[in-house]
Amino acid sequence: MTQEITSQRAPEPVGPYPHARRAGDLLFLSGIGPRRRGCKDIPGVALDAAGNVTAYDFAVQCRSVFENVRLVLEDAGASWEDIVDVTAFLTDMKADFPTFNRLYAEHFTSNRPTRTTVEVTALPTPIAVELKVIAALRRPPGA
Repeated sequence: MTQEITSQRAPEPVGPYPHARRAGDLLFLSGIGPRRRGCKDIPGVALDAAGNVTAYDFAVQCRSVFENVRLVLEDAGASWEDIVDVTAFLTDMKADFPTFNRLYAEHFTSNRPTRTTVEVTALPTPIAVELKVIAALRRPPGA
């Protein structure tokens, strides 16, 4: 038996999928980027009138992604400490990996999940980072 989780605080998914799905004691989060809920704003991204990226602040995007992941976890009855695996998607490994690694280390001080980081050509919206997370739940939902 699985349960779909939809956060009322995290940005809306860009496709027909839930924020997360619980299967037993595992929580699988869909890919989460830095967008804000209820608007098209992307923290750390400047767009021109045609929607092309004119500048981006990768650190701001990372912090926003981490916050969005935290919101989904909390709304699913989990916490940051429950994360057991992270897959990170970066659009520019050479330029952004050092910043990502530094900020990741700041956010994962006591909990050190496994991690895979890959470079992709593009993500579904004009963002430079997205995280896919798996958490192991220690308590029943709603507890």
